[in-house]
Amino acid sequence: MTCIVQKYGGSSVADLGRLHKIAHVIADLKGRNIDIAVVVSAMGKTTDELVAMSREVSANPPRREMDMLLSTGERITMAMLCMALHEQGLDAVSLTGSQAGIITNDRHNDAQVIEVRPYRVQDEMAKGKVVIIGGFQGVSYKRDITTLGRGGSDTTAVALAAALNAERCEIYSDVDGVYSADPSVTSDARHLPEVSFPVMQEMSTAGAKVLHASAVQFAKEKNIAIYARAAFSEGRETIIRRLSPGSVVGVQAVVSEEQVQRVHLHGAGTHARFKTALDYLESEQIPIKEVNLANMSPNTERSSASFVVSTNNIYGWEHVKSVLRKKLEKKVDFDTDLAALSLIGEGLNRNNLTLLQTIDLLANNDIPVLGVTTTSFRISLLVPRSQIEKSVVICHTRWVANNGE
Repeated sequence: MTCIVQKYGGSSVADLGRLHKIAHVIADLKGRNIDIAVVVSAMGKTTDELVAMSREVSANPPRREMDMLLSTGERITMAMLCMALHEQGLDAVSLTGSQAGIITNDRHNDAQVIEVRPYRVQDEMAKGKVVIIGGFQGVSYKRDITTLGRGGSDTTAVALAAALNAERCEIYSDVDGVYSADPSVTSDARHLPEVSFPVMQEMSTAGAKVLHASAVQFAKEKNIAIYARAAFSEGRETIIRRLSPGSVVGVQAVVSEEQVQRVHLHGAGTHARFKTALDYLESEQIPIKEVNLANMSPNTERSSASFVVSTNNIYGWEHVKSVLRKKLEKKVDFDTDLAALSLIGEGLNRNNLTLLQTIDLLANNDIPVLGVTTTSFRISLLVPRSQIEKSVVICHTRWVANNGE
């Protein structure tokens, strides 16, 4: 029998009325003799509300307890959707991430899936049931509840699709796929019918909210095609899958991330303080990126180091900063008014032309570039946060709407 994994998130699960609509869609699919596993996100703004509630209690809530709190949002959705399916005459069962066999490492708030043991899911499907799984959550090998980071329900769905050998993984949200930029920022954003795994992964890493980066990585490793669709409208979709190298070249998307800060260390002893900073951030399970080191001899005053932190999903970042200031003897500065602008596509770094022309383009519009990093599929530039939307529009017009002309 054909098996399909679906994931519903965003506004598609915003209220009970929409859950009833999803139940009708699932009932129609089940009527075609298809096995279905459905992964759901929290309803509406539930996660945001839980985060706000936690901050009323603690400025620096323990990461483990945040996972215990936030995992309840998806449990509400999965139970409600099961009830709606029962009203449709379908036998359905809800399972938490741990009951569904989502095994993770022991990092809290951004855990990685290390194994999926879908035996309970398979048993329930063999009985003819629709299985509804709470996304975004799993259980560590220490048997603690963990969460996979914002958007982690995508990872749950793709990981389950791989473990169940599903025909496909369908991701439903409030948009009909992937666009070349955020349509709310750029009016001429283009719908992308197909996107390769590497390009989609770079888009997600750089701030695009359509798919979670870990989900794309999982799909790439297992070669599972992802179909990104709008929940309640038929028509366009984006298929994320393996494409032949060189099938699409040039800038395909312009993406931004606003919640970033750069940390600077300087002066004699920077080498030791840099290690102290990394050890502390690792203990707090906070990843860093875009590391730059200069003159790292132990005793020279010219020593410096910097790195960038994405602060969007860090609970208690202000507390972390205060601890860093104390540990580093106040020889640390924070750039707090930055945002990251990223050009995504294949072949961007075969030469330096795209980077040089983008720097000139921004300079001609009085937008300073405060840092640059590149990968095989991405050019990222740090710019003032106040000018990030203007930067996106200018670069999208040049590189996508006008095809680089």
